[in-house]
Amino acid sequence: MDLTPKEIVAYLDQYVISQKDAKKTIALALRTRYRRMQLPEELQNEIMPKNILMIGSTGVGKTEISRRLAKMMKVPFIKVEASKYTEVGFVGRDVESMIRDLVVNAISLVKSEQEEANKEKIENYVLNKIIERLLPPPSEQASQTKKDDYQKLLKTMQEQVVKGDLDNTIIEIEFEKVNIEFNDTNLPPEMAKVQESFSKIFSTLSKEDSKKEVTVRDAKSLLKHEAASKLLDTVSINAEALRRTQNGGIIFLDEIDKIAISAKSQGRNDPSKEGVQRDLLPIVEGSSVTTKYGVINTDHILFIAAGAFHLTKPSDLIPELQGRFPLRVELESLTEETLYKILTQTTNSLLKQYQALLGVEGVHLIFEDEAIRAIAKISHRANEITEDIGARRLHTVTEKVLEDISFNAEDYKNKDYVITSTFVHNKLDTVVANDDLSRYIL
Repeated sequence: MDLTPKEIVAYLDQYVISQKDAKKTIALALRTRYRRMQLPEELQNEIMPKNILMIGSTGVGKTEISRRLAKMMKVPFIKVEASKYTEVGFVGRDVESMIRDLVVNAISLVKSEQEEANKEKIENYVLNKIIERLLPPPSEQASQTKKDDYQKLLKTMQEQVVKGDLDNTIIEIEFEKVNIEFNDTNLPPEMAKVQESFSKIFSTLSKEDSKKEVTVRDAKSLLKHEAASKLLDTVSINAEALRRTQNGGIIFLDEIDKIAISAKSQGRNDPSKEGVQRDLLPIVEGSSVTTKYGVINTDHILFIAAGAFHLTKPSDLIPELQGRFPLRVELESLTEETLYKILTQTTNSLLKQYQALLGVEGVHLIFEDEAIRAIAKISHRANEITEDIGARRLHTVTEKVLEDISFNAEDYKNKDYVITSTFVHNKLDTVVANDDLSRYIL
């Protein structure tokens, strides 16, 4: 997490074009969290996170900025839609389930880190189990010559298993019964514990190990889970996950505008909208949420809310909730030039993805610069005459341009296929010229 705001913005620039204000605001919020962790504990507890409200149309990079940040910082992160929740008393998800989702994400994150740290031990466990089935050890009464021969053969066999030479060999492996974990975060913790108790009862009733005939390749994967459950300390993983959730968790609350109530509307279309806001308030302000892994204090979880606010505005949220999102940033609509940069300058851009996908079929796809500009221009035009869906329009337009090549890929195997601006216009000009067609096709 020890990255300066400039380094955070530089990382985001690789994946998200423009939106400098949003990147700067989020970079500062994350750096503030790092600074807080360096202070004495009594002062840490006084510093609250600066929650962020991002305002902008769909497809301009709101979710992508948050998702990339979480990946870079390796912190627990979830994206939820505010419109999925209902107030207490209505059928649906309660807002506390987002905290339980965050804990599950944190456990998965810590567990994968522990698996990586103990990779060698896990691999040795798997290797030894497979070797036992492929080459049973000699008995204690065996001669020294046989034992020496076994050691030589063992080394050769181990090398073959590691290289994958024996991946298709069928072996019989004895697997330990694994307890089924229930992670239905929509259930109250009490119900979750009851459900888990039932799973433990059923697992003890069928305690015996199961034998299966599988390939060595499949055995490697199946035994890896068994090794992880035996070698990793679940208690310490859960404790670390709870700590990270409380001090480093990020919740991206999308579609917050869908629970705002416009002052112009006649009455409330959905009586649960204001109720959801009031239920959200204690979570965002800071409260204790009980999960089956322990109690989580939400005081220092960072909330990033986002919405288009076409039909409503931020001031339509209840005043108390507005006050919990002190940092506000408006994201820019994407211009034709921005769309062109998204196609050419981002890491693993859409065009690079298509080149890689068709490369599997032996097709060498080449995009002329003018063709890329034509795709950006047509995408921008489609956003203007129909609903503005931002960069997501590039997926639709590019797929339309390449669908015939993709369908007939075998005809172009080991050949270069150059996409020109003429080719793009021939594919799309008729569609773009007709507004009705554009609405349905693009």
